[in-house]
Amino acid sequence: MCRHLAYLGAPVPLAELLLSPGNGLLTQSWAPRRQRYGTVNADGFGVGWYASGDPVPARYRRSIPIWADRSFADVARVTSSAAVLAAVRSATWGMSLEESAAAPYACGPWLFSHNGRVEGWPDAVAALAASIPASRLLALEAQADSALLWALVQERLDAGDPAADALARVVRDVAAVAGGRLNFLLTDGTRIAATAAGDTLFWREGSGNVVVASEPFDDGPGWHEVPDNCVLTATASTVDVRPIYNLTKEQVAP
Repeated sequence: MCRHLAYLGAPVPLAELLLSPGNGLLTQSWAPRRQRYGTVNADGFGVGWYASGDPVPARYRRSIPIWADRSFADVARVTSSAAVLAAVRSATWGMSLEESAAAPYACGPWLFSHNGRVEGWPDAVAALAASIPASRLLALEAQADSALLWALVQERLDAGDPAADALARVVRDVAAVAGGRLNFLLTDGTRIAATAAGDTLFWREGSGNVVVASEPFDDGPGWHEVPDNCVLTATASTVDVRPIYNLTKEQVAP
């Protein structure tokens, strides 16, 4: 349904993370190797990154395939960052195809991406949507399940939940009423939180850097697969993986 990636570490050009690797997001947009659902991710893409000294990330999003945007290749070649979140999108039928529906979503210091879908959208999650303040619902960036999931995550963050707990809580809440595939990716530029709930997720730690991605972008050593129904937290030097408690496999991907 999508492929996404987050990076923390020494500043690196966006092109080295997303375009140059043999199986980077550029290649995954037309030939993903590990994707369980769908075959191409050509319904838009987005990249968010942090500039030194500025806690609010910049975003570049388009509704066209990443390979069709020649301007992005130039932007990616000359733009470096120590913290990046990027995604290529395969839109779910019936949801917005506009640029506003392409991850990453953003609020303050946060960037968010969702790889998957909510089953029975939108009726199945009507009660969860009703729990969100009207002001936040009216501010949703897109008519898409990912935008509502992001609003639910923001509610948990605003309530004081740590990033990983916020994601795990939303996975549990949605799985209880709707199910689906709920792989989330979240960063504030200093840490990454992610869930594996219905699709693939991998991580690799290097010398002072970490990558968390839907699938490895090369065939090099050091990639680790996150077990299904788990939540990951990472900094540039640490990675922790733990189960999403009280969640069974039957509650997520059919």
